Amino acid sequence: MDAMHVLVIDDEQGIRDGCERILTRMGFKVFKANRGEAGLDIIRKEVVSIVLLDLKMPGMDGLEVLERIRAIDNSILVIIITGFATIETAIRAMKQGAYDFMPKPFEPDHLRIIVGRARENLLLTWEAEMLEAQRRKTLLDLGTEQSRIRTIIESLPNGLVVTNTRGQVVLMNPTFLRLLGLDPCRASGDRIEAYIDDGGFSSLVQDISQGKYSGTDETPTYELALPDNTYLMARGRPVLGEDGECLGAVFTLVNITTMKVLDQVKSEFVAKVSHELRSPLSTIHEQLALVLGEMVVEAESERGHYLLSRAKEKTRGLISLIGDLLDLSRIESGAVTREPVMVSLDEMLRSIVDFMQARVQAKKISMTAELPDEPLPEIKADPAALESIFGNLIANAINYTQEGGEIRVRAALEGDRLHVDVSDNGFGIEEKYLDKIFERFFRVKNEKTRFITGTGLGLPLVKGLVDALKGTISVKSQPGKGTTFTVFLPLETDKPECAGNLQDLLSA
Repeated sequence: MDAMHVLVIDDEQGIRDGCERILTRMGFKVFKANRGEAGLDIIRKEVVSIVLLDLKMPGMDGLEVLERIRAIDNSILVIIITGFATIETAIRAMKQGAYDFMPKPFEPDHLRIIVGRARENLLLTWEAEMLEAQRRKTLLDLGTEQSRIRTIIESLPNGLVVTNTRGQVVLMNPTFLRLLGLDPCRASGDRIEAYIDDGGFSSLVQDISQGKYSGTDETPTYELALPDNTYLMARGRPVLGEDGECLGAVFTLVNITTMKVLDQVKSEFVAKVSHELRSPLSTIHEQLALVLGEMVVEAESERGHYLLSRAKEKTRGLISLIGDLLDLSRIESGAVTREPVMVSLDEMLRSIVDFMQARVQAKKISMTAELPDEPLPEIKADPAALESIFGNLIANAINYTQEGGEIRVRAALEGDRLHVDVSDNGFGIEEKYLDKIFERFFRVKNEKTRFITGTGLGLPLVKGLVDALKGTISVKSQPGKGTTFTVFLPLETDKPECAGNLQDLLSA
């Protein structure tokens, strides 16, 4: 820190020189003047912090000099030096703004104490001014940062809403209000259901806001369908504090209406094309079957018989593919199940197993239905959907089980759900494929399975139907040891909002 400057204005040479010696040892830089005018000239040219001012001087007296110093720089501390005869005048000077006074003659220690105190006073004042400046700068920076963040949030193309642990909206951007058709001046502070009348979304907001998904990176998404046929995809994340405590949640809302329309157009296109292909292919298939049945089995016709058999097999595969595509298209459109009725699932499973026995025997494998002695409670569901689910799973087991293998179909009651296992000791599935087998057109192809005819749509169809019936499906498998599909179904399923007639679609 640079030395503080002190100006001594006194007409006595001894006072000036004595003060200079003492103050210089204290680290000050000292200026001297023998008249008031000369002292004012120094103040105008130099940065002076403390002035030692004599009241009685030739020419301009000390009070006038003090007044002019105040006018030039009010921050300068002026210490009056006066004789005993002018004490009253010194008091007047104090009232006019002087910092302190020192009667003549004074001891060096007295001078050190008063000037040292003035220096401490100045240092404290400067430090306080510096802290105040820093505080103002910090507030300015904080205000600028808050303004920047708010500008960014308000400029986001997607809707954004933040809730506290009680599900109350604490922040939302203009896009959120616009997407929901709310008043642009709508204030925050209400619960989320006051802004979006959707029970499912409100429940999800409440769950995430209270930290239900704090320990995982996977949080559910939610699709909102607004009355004006606008579709929004909502994604949320919990907001965690430094100690990991959930403070609320932040959600983004993206308008997916265009994607939904394109998806619907695609599904309608697939359904239309599939329907148009299915009829002529079915006709060709039946005609091939008729020709094969009428052919005389002779040596010279064996080649033609083989070719026709292959053609018949391929047309059956194409018809199966088209059927699966039609089923999936209807699942996507919401036309999944017809009006649910009470169904005896054990009787249905027994019937499917009996129906499949011809295929099982042809492959020289065994299949058993292990059902409880007491009839299972009837389940309220669409029977066509149930037949499709377990028919596909059992057919899959037959296709992927080698000669001499075994298939077991087990069913049991667990609480308020029915539990069905379809297990085999066939080829099995590698673990890396288990999360992909429910994807469309995915098929595990290796040396053992590449010759098996399939579309890759059977398991996606099963998954879609199980979901529509409010059930769950899981799979466990080991290569070379077999596979087990497990289905849980509630005893009473809710009717989907856009229920259609699966029987119609399966027979279309």
